[in-house]
Amino acid sequence: MMNRPEEKPPIRIAALADQCVQCGLCLPVCPTYALDRNEAESPRGRIAIAAALARGQASPTAELREHLDHCLGCMGCEKVCPANVRYGELLVETRALLGPALQRPEHEIGLVRDPRRWRRLRRGLGWLGFAGWKSALAKSLPARSALRSALALWPRTPLPEPYLAQPASDKAADGDTVALFPGCIASVEDADAQRAARTLLRAAGYRVVELPAFCCGAMDLHGGDTARAEQAAAQVSAAWQDAQADHLVTVTPGCVGTLRHVLPGVRVADPMALLAARAQRLSFRPLPTRVAVHLPCTQSNVARSDDALLRLLRRVPGLDVAPLPKPPHCCGAAGTHVLEFPERAARLREDTLRQVAALAPRRLLSSNIGCRLHLAAGMQNERDWPHQHPLVLLAQQLET
Repeated sequence: MMNRPEEKPPIRIAALADQCVQCGLCLPVCPTYALDRNEAESPRGRIAIAAALARGQASPTAELREHLDHCLGCMGCEKVCPANVRYGELLVETRALLGPALQRPEHEIGLVRDPRRWRRLRRGLGWLGFAGWKSALAKSLPARSALRSALALWPRTPLPEPYLAQPASDKAADGDTVALFPGCIASVEDADAQRAARTLLRAAGYRVVELPAFCCGAMDLHGGDTARAEQAAAQVSAAWQDAQADHLVTVTPGCVGTLRHVLPGVRVADPMALLAARAQRLSFRPLPTRVAVHLPCTQSNVARSDDALLRLLRRVPGLDVAPLPKPPHCCGAAGTHVLEFPERAARLREDTLRQVAALAPRRLLSSNIGCRLHLAAGMQNERDWPHQHPLVLLAQQLET
């Protein structure tokens, strides 16, 4: 939600903070509070910090700001809040008031948000045998270096074939048109998930149109870079208007909240929700194997499509579907958090991987490309599971 013209940002932040009744029900679902057991690392602690900053009762020191920047934006607190505090909105407004953090890794973020540059870099370093000397390069960098963190996330799989848009299908059962938003890095690294979404949506009777690949602005919106986030918002709005569609979907749940923020009133969804609504039109071949399902925070708490995803997977005969326990504590990727705070991200990832290991899967599924790359970076030896987007598995098993 954007500010009303008559409201200055500090007034808006203070009003949002006043909705909090300080009950503490958010504490058990907050992953950063679980890490530190520190009120300043909890939702209600951050709300108090935001209110003090907005009212001029505190100065934005580096130490105070760090508590806000540690927030993963998982929105678990919003889901359980009895007072319906709009915590995500408050966090975005406060970071916009403060502006981007000084330690924000702009170069690395710039590469991620530009799919053309990312693909060229992946292709060029592949030709140079990057996999063979990546580890040596990473070890030469400081432990908290954003570049070292980015190297750890570097995909171990070959560069996927480019995702090529296709003409929209005119064969729809009820005329609903779905616009598929590819995003930035996901348009490259999750190109197979884009193709899978297109296949499944058309099989379910939707007409699919495809938007160009670019960043929705999520990383900038949540990082306090208002100007760049507004540029991305204008691009999203223009692409949506051109699409002339009924629904907007993305295979990356991390984009859903930002797309809803930019396009209020538009039906923005995870493809899983639309597919689950027409699940009776989809038949799948048997797959007798056990899969662990990591449910990204944004899928559970923002898109709220986790139940739809599990229902679809359970329609695959023989598939033993084992979701990670709830409440889902963040794996630590959280957009740019993994680049800015790699040590904290690694601790959260280890907790997640222990949960996966306890399920003894043959394969790991996760819908968010950032989560999958982060989890893969922590896998080794007996915990090195094949991993993929759930849409890819569903499309592979689809009866055609």
